[in-house]
Amino acid sequence: MNNYTIKDALKKASLILNNQKEAAILLAYHLQKDRLYLITHEEEILQQSTEYFSLINRRKENEPIEYITQSVSFYDSEFFITKGALIPRPETELLIDKAKDILSQNTNITSIAEIGTGSGIIAVMLTRLFKDITITATDINQEALNIAKKNAQEFKVDDRIKFVHTSYLDEIYEKFDMIISNPPYIQDGFDLEKPLYFEPQNALFGGKRGDEILKEIIKISKQRECAYLLCEMGYDQKDPLERFMHKQEITDVNFYQDYSGFDRGFVAKIKE
Repeated sequence: MNNYTIKDALKKASLILNNQKEAAILLAYHLQKDRLYLITHEEEILQQSTEYFSLINRRKENEPIEYITQSVSFYDSEFFITKGALIPRPETELLIDKAKDILSQNTNITSIAEIGTGSGIIAVMLTRLFKDITITATDINQEALNIAKKNAQEFKVDDRIKFVHTSYLDEIYEKFDMIISNPPYIQDGFDLEKPLYFEPQNALFGGKRGDEILKEIIKISKQRECAYLLCEMGYDQKDPLERFMHKQEITDVNFYQDYSGFDRGFVAKIKE
């Protein structure tokens, strides 16, 4: 067995990954310590170094670091995540910001549906921020719902979120003031980067054009006569979605851009 010091193990792992930061994150996770510990105990012998380098090899094979550590940073909080749900991206924080703006100005909006909740981060964040709302969160992946439930329990908001294993809002008949969704919107067959193949594919691909699920959600929102619909979308989907909403007689639509300046989502006012 190799008797690596923490310093030497970190140096070797950094070379394997060509990334010192990720090597340190995985070492801190392996030791269940913070990053400062690695500096203050660098001459200490690393226990179970084989297990640590097993984590390094998983990352070298392109497995997302969030799945390895079972943790993802989102909206200044740490959420539980595993392979059963899509890893939340920073861009989705913008979707929550848009919902915050509406909920702050409309205290009569109390009942929300989230279609495709995944890890549950949208539902959990909104119920943490607004104490008077309830959310019905759906997903077709039971494994994702299990992850979402764990996050809701961790943040003690599970009493205000109802998780339902279903497609869209099938078999759910109550009225909602708002529908929010970060649905699959990548075009089928698109060549993904290697780490994305570790994520649930039906949470990524949205159909032959990529916008089919988004259009179905728009139709549902119109049929349900909710006040607001908020969705994340692909960077190249603004024009077709805008045309589709106009056909649905939804004309009060504001599109927003992500941190890189790409079109990334919209807020639609469906009904007064």
